[in-house]
Amino acid sequence: MKQLAIVVGIVVLAIVMGISYRNGLIARDEAVKANWSQIDTQLQRRADLIPNLVNTVKGYASHEKEIFTKIADARSRLLQAQGPAAKAEASGDLNHWLGRLLAVAENYPNLKASENFIRLQDELAGTENRIAVARTRYNDGVRDFNAAVRGFPGSLFAPGLGLKLAEYYQPPEEQKLQTPPTVQF
Repeated sequence: MKQLAIVVGIVVLAIVMGISYRNGLIARDEAVKANWSQIDTQLQRRADLIPNLVNTVKGYASHEKEIFTKIADARSRLLQAQGPAAKAEASGDLNHWLGRLLAVAENYPNLKASENFIRLQDELAGTENRIAVARTRYNDGVRDFNAAVRGFPGSLFAPGLGLKLAEYYQPPEEQKLQTPPTVQF
């Protein structure tokens, strides 16, 4: 009788631990999805700010049509991109053209002094910071989730739940190689 109680206790404990671990995997998967949603929201916010920035610069530098076209194309690709790799690549392309736009703005002192332009630049900088924070949180969640899925007993539960390793959000290779701008006074 005592042995039966011990066996039943071990089985019940194993079942409770299995359910707990399974629920933990599901919670981690949901956390990764929520963190991705934050990145997506901030990328959308940045994409929404760009037309205002472009229109402000257009008023001062209407002859820079190529940059305006490239920014519009890059913005469209970002909005249509699906998944971390595609979003990261499209975001990198958009960053490149935004950098060119801001470089053009340097040639127009009246534009640089425009209150609207300054406000839009501040909004864009704040959004870039939010994207960086959201990307870090997302990648931390992906790391935790992937470790749980790959480890034991997660590797037993993940296939049955349809869980696969999550993809990290990383900038494209050409964006990683860029050196930061030098500030001189």
